[in-house]
Amino acid sequence: MSEAPEKESKTEEATEKKVRDSVEKGQIPVSREAPIFASMLALLIIMSFLMSDNVRTLTYTLARMIDDPSGIRLRNGADAISFFTAIGMSAAGLIIPIIIVLMLAGLASSFLQNAPRLVFDRIQPQMSRLSIMKGWERIFGAQGRVEFAKSVFKFIAISLVVSIVLRAEEAAAVNALFSDPAAVPELVLTTAMRLVSAISIATIVLVSLDLVWARFHWRREMRMTKQEIKDEFKQAEGDPILKSRMRSLARDRARNTMLAAVPKATLVIANPTHFAIALKYKQGEDAAPTVLAKGQDLIALKIREIAEKNDVPVVEDKALARSMYDVAQIDRMIPAEFFRPVAEIIYFLHSRKQQKTNA
Repeated sequence: MSEAPEKESKTEEATEKKVRDSVEKGQIPVSREAPIFASMLALLIIMSFLMSDNVRTLTYTLARMIDDPSGIRLRNGADAISFFTAIGMSAAGLIIPIIIVLMLAGLASSFLQNAPRLVFDRIQPQMSRLSIMKGWERIFGAQGRVEFAKSVFKFIAISLVVSIVLRAEEAAAVNALFSDPAAVPELVLTTAMRLVSAISIATIVLVSLDLVWARFHWRREMRMTKQEIKDEFKQAEGDPILKSRMRSLARDRARNTMLAAVPKATLVIANPTHFAIALKYKQGEDAAPTVLAKGQDLIALKIREIAEKNDVPVVEDKALARSMYDVAQIDRMIPAEFFRPVAEIIYFLHSRKQQKTNA
C-alpha cells in the first residue's frame, strides 16, 4: 500500500549521477528475449553452414557400423577404446561447433545490449531472494505480469508455427518411411531449419517490443522524487547553508587578516567615510606602493580607526579613493595610473614630517 504513493511521487527523470551509479551496480536494462532470439539465429546458422556436412559424416560412420558389424574389431580393451574414440570424434565434430556458435551468440546478445561489466554485488547472495513476500511481488507484480504475457505469446506463436510447418512437411515425412534410411537425417535437418526459421521470424516482434519495454521499465524504475533530486544536489554540491557559512567564515578571516596589517601601512587614502585604502611604501625597498587593506562603509571606518590609533596618516581624497578602490587588489602594487597622484601624497607627507622634525 505504501509503495504506490511513493512511485506516484517519483515524477522526475533520473539524474546522470543516479544512472551512472545504477550502471556501476549492474542495474541495467536487459531483454530476456534477446538471448533466446540470438540462440535461434545461431541454430539457423549452424544448420545452414555447419550441420549438413557433419550430419552426413556421422551418418556415414554409424551406417557403416550397422551395415557391417562384423568388420568392427573388438578383441581387447584397446580395440574398444579405439572404436569409441572414433565415434566420439565424429560426434565431437558435430557438437563442438554448435556449442561455440551458441556461446558466441549468447555473448553477442548481452554485449550489444550493454557494455560488459564485472559487478561483484550482483553475484553475492541476497537474503531478500529467500523472502516469500519479495518472491510474491516478483511473480505477481507488474514485471511478473509482463513476463507471463510474453510467455503466453511465445507459447501461442511457437505452437502455431510448429503446427503449420509440420502440417506442410507431413507428406514428406510419410514418404520418408518408404525411402532410403540414409536420407532421413537430411529430411530431419531440412524440417528443423524451416521450424527454426519460422520461429525466429515469429519472435522478431516480441524481441523488438521487449527491448523497448526493458528500456522504458528501467527508466521508469529509475525516476526520482523532487526531494531526492534536492538531496543529491546537496550531496554533490554541498549544503547551501553550510557553504554560505563557510564562505562567511572565510571572508571574516580574510577581513581580520587585512585589518591586522593596517598598523604597518604608510598612509590611508579615504573618501572620507565610504572608502578607505591602506598603502605601504618604503623608499629604496618597494618599487611601488602596495595595498595592505581596503574597505567600504563600516570596513572603511574600521580601517581609519585602526590607522588613527597607530598614528598612520589618513589623507582624504574622494576622487582618488573611489577610483582606486574599484581596481586595486590587496597584497598587490597599485595600478600604474595611480603612481603619480600617490607619489605626490607620499612626498607631501614626507615633507611635512621633515618640517616637524626640523622644528
